[in-house]
Amino acid sequence: MLRSIWLKFAALAVAALVAAIGSAEARTLDEVIKSGVLKVGVNPTLPPLGKFNEKNEIVGFDVDYATEIAKMLGVELEVVRVGSPDRIPFVASGKIDFVMGAMTRNPTRAKVIDFTLPVHTEVFGILTTEGKPFKDWKDLNSEKVTLVQVRGTTPIKFIGKNLPKAKVTQLDNYPDVIRALAQGRGDAMLDVVDFVGEHMNKHKNVKWRVLADKPVDVYFCGLGVAKNSTGLKNWLNVAIFELARRGKTDAMWKKWFGIMMLYPTGVGPAF
Repeated sequence: MLRSIWLKFAALAVAALVAAIGSAEARTLDEVIKSGVLKVGVNPTLPPLGKFNEKNEIVGFDVDYATEIAKMLGVELEVVRVGSPDRIPFVASGKIDFVMGAMTRNPTRAKVIDFTLPVHTEVFGILTTEGKPFKDWKDLNSEKVTLVQVRGTTPIKFIGKNLPKAKVTQLDNYPDVIRALAQGRGDAMLDVVDFVGEHMNKHKNVKWRVLADKPVDVYFCGLGVAKNSTGLKNWLNVAIFELARRGKTDAMWKKWFGIMMLYPTGVGPAF
């Protein structure tokens, strides 16, 4: 979502926290292999990237992906629960080997930790239905357009600033928003579209359309690693490419999100 300002201040706060607690040495690739365990941070409050199942176990795309990484490395996976405030300090201080959970790559965060190649993207854009005339998100700035949005979310502010002419119907949650669009009670939704694929699939008779070629923004999310973990980062880049090349990343994404990744990462053999 529209996170640029929040990320700037959050990263500065994290940098101060890391400086305060000190920076332990991250484990080298050889040390991870010799230990037989890969420690990965996963945020269980970001479904379907991470969530708790009925057994109170953390599951989701991030866990499946980290499991594949551990298999390729020949070690066991240890999932470490992290939240937004502590995930970067956990990496920087060596408590975990890398962190997942929508880790958007940006220059501010990169002052504190390093990033691998992107594992996935997130499209902040427009979800509408077939037959609607929209070709660009800016086409929504019309008094004839009704957007359906989740009350209190960041896109509401973006719409007020950038699409002031559009009417906005605010509902309590994403399932209700998708249902309203399916029933024709609105024209479009502006949000991170990837995360509503599960809800879209519940309306089989609706021909959904995503303006993926004209998104508001695209976020590239990689694995966050410590600054001194060059060997591990280099190996992870090879693994990320292999999982993408074999189609395993796409398969895991489709399993958990219900739709294919809307904007391919473009991960290639040269990096």
